[in-house]
Amino acid sequence: MTVVFWKELADHFSSRRFMILLILIILSGLWATYATGQAIRQNTDTIPPQYAFLLLLTSSGETLFSLATFLGFFGPLVGITLGFDSISGEYARGTLSRVLSQPIYRDSLINGKFLAGLTTVAVLWGSILLLVIGLGITLLGFPPNGEEIWRMLIFTLVGIFYVGFWLALAMLFSLVFQKTVTAALASIAVWLFLTLFVSLFSSAISGMIVPDATTPEALARRSDVENVIDRISPSTLFSESVGILLNPAARVFGMALQSQAEGILPTPLALNQSLNLIWPHLTTMFALVAVCFGISYIIFMRAEIRAS
Repeated sequence: MTVVFWKELADHFSSRRFMILLILIILSGLWATYATGQAIRQNTDTIPPQYAFLLLLTSSGETLFSLATFLGFFGPLVGITLGFDSISGEYARGTLSRVLSQPIYRDSLINGKFLAGLTTVAVLWGSILLLVIGLGITLLGFPPNGEEIWRMLIFTLVGIFYVGFWLALAMLFSLVFQKTVTAALASIAVWLFLTLFVSLFSSAISGMIVPDATTPEALARRSDVENVIDRISPSTLFSESVGILLNPAARVFGMALQSQAEGILPTPLALNQSLNLIWPHLTTMFALVAVCFGISYIIFMRAEIRAS
């Protein structure tokens, strides 16, 4: 598995399509971070310095999107790029049977490919975080505190799980369809549906379940139904997790009634309290990665591979 891991890792970092996507994501992220940092410098009187680095990730400043939003939308493309031809490409080139004729077990091959893709995602996400911290220190003139560092590290872990799901899903389609183009199109179609269209369906379904939303209680119930349906999408799980994790003042998901907020002090939540709120989201994303890769593992172990 170690041999497969290092070979796949070298292929990922030498791939032109991955390098182009990497450069686009890093440049766009740095631009969003720089614009947000400039806005924070101009409003130092109204922004608490203990959360300035978290704002670099969540605030849009003068741009159309924040860095966290940008990574949440375009991050799946990295996982799809790394996984859609992981097995189907071997089928197309006729090299899969040759590789397995060597003293390499099937489980070592698929495990090495998946771990190499996940390591590539971790290196990419960690590099973006280090660039944000370095640029933030340059723009703001002070380093992040301990809690900010921990929140950003957990944000990196959440991002790895999130992109890891799309990597596992692309590998699954690569095994099921055994054709590179079909696997890529199927992965992109699922990404677009879960990212863009689930929210439209959730609004329509919640409107049918709660048709008369004229009272605050009915509005809150409709919002709850809409949130439950939205959480089918990993993008929603990621955005809600990031919204709580990188905003210590956030306490609830979606709409909250005024009666529910009475008696609550407007103080930031501690890190462990924020983690308690997003723990179901984290375990769900981890389970999605495990299920997708587990299905791929079973299919690959039972597949009939013939010499071409």
